Amino acid sequence: MAYIINDEVIERIHDEANIVDIVSEYLNLKRSGANFVGLCPFHNEKTPSFTVSETKQFFHCFGCGEGGDVISFVMKMENMSFLEASEYLANKLGIPLTEKSEKEKKLELEKEKIYEINREAVRFYYSNLIKNQEALKYIKNRKIKRKTINQFGLGFAEDNWDGVYKYLLGKGYNEKDLEKAGLIGMRRDKTGYYDKFRNRIIFPIIDTKNRVIGFGGRVIDETMPKYLNSRDTLVFTKGNNLYGLNLVRKHSNRERIILVEGYMDVIALFNNGINYAVASLGTAFTSNQAKLLKRYGKEVLICYDSDNAGINATTKAINILRKEGVEAKVILLPLNQDPDDFIKENGIREFEKLIKNPLNYIDYYIFVYKEKYNLSNPDGKIKFTQEIAKILSRIKSPIEKDVYISKISKETGISKEAIEKEVLGRNYNSNTRISKDKYINRGFRHNKDKIEPVNLVLESGHLKAEKLLIKLMIENKSYFDIINRYLAMEDFFNYECSFLAEIIFREYNSNPLLNNIDHQFILNNIKDKEKLDLNTVNEILNQNIHFLSNDMEKTIEDLINTINFSKLKMELDSVTKKIQEIGNNLNGENMEEFKELSLRQLELKNELESYI
Repeated sequence: MAYIINDEVIERIHDEANIVDIVSEYLNLKRSGANFVGLCPFHNEKTPSFTVSETKQFFHCFGCGEGGDVISFVMKMENMSFLEASEYLANKLGIPLTEKSEKEKKLELEKEKIYEINREAVRFYYSNLIKNQEALKYIKNRKIKRKTINQFGLGFAEDNWDGVYKYLLGKGYNEKDLEKAGLIGMRRDKTGYYDKFRNRIIFPIIDTKNRVIGFGGRVIDETMPKYLNSRDTLVFTKGNNLYGLNLVRKHSNRERIILVEGYMDVIALFNNGINYAVASLGTAFTSNQAKLLKRYGKEVLICYDSDNAGINATTKAINILRKEGVEAKVILLPLNQDPDDFIKENGIREFEKLIKNPLNYIDYYIFVYKEKYNLSNPDGKIKFTQEIAKILSRIKSPIEKDVYISKISKETGISKEAIEKEVLGRNYNSNTRISKDKYINRGFRHNKDKIEPVNLVLESGHLKAEKLLIKLMIENKSYFDIINRYLAMEDFFNYECSFLAEIIFREYNSNPLLNNIDHQFILNNIKDKEKLDLNTVNEILNQNIHFLSNDMEKTIEDLINTINFSKLKMELDSVTKKIQEIGNNLNGENMEEFKELSLRQLELKNELESYI
């Protein structure tokens, strides 16, 4: 069933759900004063820093910065969208739901049809594999067990142009549905259709709800490009999914996940009993994939090829994972080997040794730059040390920083004092001061460079930023998708902006195929117009956004950080005022609250330093 999740339902969920009860289904919570604490499920820790407030119905981790309400907690734990988590909680609480509109139902039916087609295609490809000797020989040569074949639903697309096409037509599906699923394509001369996958081992891509959302294919000869992936469809977006995550969610202990490049790497690891590996899907690793990994593993071990392309991909993945607050380490393989090759040549026991001794990200950068620069000459030593100093300047722990400064000093023969000055110089250079990697509340994390706020004339930065973000979301769904990663409806403080945000979020979430929202539609959907300043509404709708930078994602980042800075400043002012009030009448009853507020005050000050 498809249901409407409106503001009334959300409000009832917030009123009727006790966040302590919901969180306790996943974590062992213990009371600490007015709150409850436990080990954070979103990062690896030994001392509990995950706090749940029953009075505020809110959770927050002081270790990794994750926080939110009961809906966002379920979203993170169950890998659900906002609507899915809301429906899950509504059903759990017995809150009645209204069915979706005909348009919404139609979209859901289209998606369900694609899932059905994909499931049927899996059966077809699997039967092909079992009866095709050449394909079975390929599988056998890679020592893939029958159990692993079944576990991943592996199959084979025969070397003809209409195998799956004819099979699925025979099952009652039409050509348009097969095309929407990405399994067939129109011939260039428009005379018919052809199978997208031919003469390939087939890897079904399955999401965490065990739905087949797409396919990958690998050739068994060299007549075509090595890999082919499903195009994006209504149910599949490559950058939002990870191959093997459905099995990791089912089997792993969520302590660590190995990130590899290819389907066969994942299969080789599972085939040898390592059931916590995933692969990106023919695309560069994305922040959305990092968010997925964060939900299902506390530590990510990157295991890419050791060639130049693999090194570049590894460093990019490290940066993306760290921005999402994920601990990233690297399994270093011999040159020109992937996990599948390494295991075939050296055996699984040797690979397990590599897993037990991964390089942390700093040691990996040291390895990379030692390969890049010749440390036998002065110029190479200088460049190597300068590169590492950039990384060490971002380390918070003085002990960790000192250990690596000593290590680099021994590697290069450069004095510790000189390296310390290089590191400190990069921290305190007045022209390009680097922020201290504090988490930005609900915003972009680990921004390394000074944040330059958008030039906002005549109005406060916060208000102007809100108005521009509203305008951008209205004009382009892709801008909404970026903004929605970091801001929710309730993050807009201005009354008119908050009102418009509610319409925008509701409309895009209920109509995923929309590219933008018509101004007249918004005006027609404004209720209680007497409560709004319509001049402000029209001003927002008619803003000129052409003056903004061509790098729209960077512009959006600046606008969001402007809002986050203002929010942090307001919270700091409020906390400081409360501390002063309690301090004037400090006693045993309010001492715990005073300590909590003082800790929060320190955190807020540190976060605000990221913008200075």
